[in-house]
Amino acid sequence: MKYTEKEVLQFVEENDVKFVKLMFCDIFGCLKNISIISSDLPKVFASGLAFDASKVAGFMNVTEGDLLLYPDPDTLSLLPWRPQQGRVVRFFCNIKNSDGTPFDGDGRFFLKTAMDYARYKGYIFQIGTSCEFYVFETDENGMPTKIPHDYAGYCDVAPADRGENLRRDICLTMEQMDIVPESSRHEAGPGQNEIDFQYSNALNAADNLVTFKNMVKSIAARNGMFASFMPKPLPDKCGSGLHIYLSCIKNGKNIFSTKGDFSSDARSMMAGALREIPAMTLFMNSITNSYSRLGEHLAPKYVTWTHKNYAQLMRAPAKESEENEIILRSADNTCNPYFALGLLIYACMKGLEDSEELCEPADFDLHKADNETLAGFEKLPCSLEEAVKRAEDSEFLREHLPERVLESYISMKKSDWSDYMNAQDKEIYESVKYFYTL
Repeated sequence: MKYTEKEVLQFVEENDVKFVKLMFCDIFGCLKNISIISSDLPKVFASGLAFDASKVAGFMNVTEGDLLLYPDPDTLSLLPWRPQQGRVVRFFCNIKNSDGTPFDGDGRFFLKTAMDYARYKGYIFQIGTSCEFYVFETDENGMPTKIPHDYAGYCDVAPADRGENLRRDICLTMEQMDIVPESSRHEAGPGQNEIDFQYSNALNAADNLVTFKNMVKSIAARNGMFASFMPKPLPDKCGSGLHIYLSCIKNGKNIFSTKGDFSSDARSMMAGALREIPAMTLFMNSITNSYSRLGEHLAPKYVTWTHKNYAQLMRAPAKESEENEIILRSADNTCNPYFALGLLIYACMKGLEDSEELCEPADFDLHKADNETLAGFEKLPCSLEEAVKRAEDSEFLREHLPERVLESYISMKKSDWSDYMNAQDKEIYESVKYFYTL
């Protein structure tokens, strides 16, 4: 919803708002916030709020100055799970340098720039997402365990599905925050759930994902449970992914409509995305544990697309509909959605500008294909180390990502890989590093 600063201040006064959370993400998509008293909001709108950026991963070093947070009025939302007296609202913030220029490590600015570029070329991207997560029991001290909340399977019902009421609470809370859930279900893993979002513009989609993760963990904790977005929290069970649904409007029409066949624009965009996905994988799957999921339990392993198969990297349903889309299935919830979606838009536009030729669909079961057939397909990176190397060699990433972001990201992920390789028990290492925080 569009708000002016005046309307925001009126809303705050009329709704007994006492605290304001100023939210932003580091370059890895980890949510951060600074709380202020609502009476300070006019001053922060005018002058921003300074914070020590050297303490935020990938932002600044200690010799550089502070950065400033400027609330985006359009992102005003009450936090329904917080007290109803002395209420709490949140804003996502634009991050600026002390001279007022945009900070190049701000993922929201990066995504807005990608959207503006596509719009200038005549294309408007719409994004929907399907988000998977696990729910675990907590112990007598409220600490997370790895005991699943239930042992139900795909689309099972209560009482086997014990997550039904939790998903209900989540979906109702989403609606209160103007995030529209499209469907929800129990997924294939024990204690695993999935909630689909309705389409919105790319910036709203990224904001909604960040909000959703915070919301899910907060509501689970309120109910004595622990929600985890770790890609593979249980080594022998299904991983949790983030499926990205993408449509694109040109002259009021969806270019992925399949009334007949895909348009040349659609085919070139798909080809561009497929071409750049291996290099982008570091920004779609950002931790060591991400690569335990890829290639397992129907998660993609090869750079392929299909009309029908649910287990491949990209699916373009062959339905005769104006509402058609492409679905990217490799990403997970460790990504910074602002950089991930921005890069996806740039990759689609690059394919369009290069008139990239789309390969033939692999409309068959890759799990049953022989080695000779599989040898004809490029693989996604199989480890964080390989993903880093593909990113280092990518001209596409150097062209579109700020130098600070790319260098910081690669440097920190190299350090993560080194720590992982030096760990005696890698499962314990990943649990300590990721399970309690993702």
